[in-house]
Amino acid sequence: MTIRTMAIAAAVCAVLFGGTWYAMRALLTVPASPVSPSVVSLGAFKEVSPPKPLPALAWTDLDGAPLPADAVRGRMTLLNVWATWCAPCVKEMPALERLQTQLGGPGFGVVALSVDRGGAHQVKPFLEKTGLSRLPIALDMPGAAMQALELRGLPTTLLLDAEGREIARFEGAAEWDGPAMVAELRKRMGGV
Repeated sequence: MTIRTMAIAAAVCAVLFGGTWYAMRALLTVPASPVSPSVVSLGAFKEVSPPKPLPALAWTDLDGAPLPADAVRGRMTLLNVWATWCAPCVKEMPALERLQTQLGGPGFGVVALSVDRGGAHQVKPFLEKTGLSRLPIALDMPGAAMQALELRGLPTTLLLDAEGREIARFEGAAEWDGPAMVAELRKRMGGV
């Protein structure tokens, strides 16, 4: 290789690296937009039609006991898939607990499915630290939920009908206990 060829190659690398550096710097310095009620509107959920049955997954509770297949049947369920290392997930957890406190009952419930590889050893300290105690938690110990549910990222929330079928999906964080979301969920529950 000649000196001229090496100089051209070095210049090309410098341009490519510099452009990439500036692009990454611009992306990393964009301020994060806070979750606001306007983010969650009637069209926030992507409808799933026809309703899609959940694949068979082996979930457990925090003590390692298997959850029965019908754990998400019998009432409308908001199944939130999250992880302790996911900042948007962590941010929305208190709102999910408040939603469960507000609407939870025979016709509706929230289940937070952790995909943390550390399972209960990772999730229990997080719950203790944050003071979350009323939010039902499930663990995906085999680590199959992301692929089986065809998730593109975290957090992702599935709205399940009383038969445990996915009827809608929300990707990203939301203000789950905000007035717009509560009204939307009440409407889907039949105006309860």
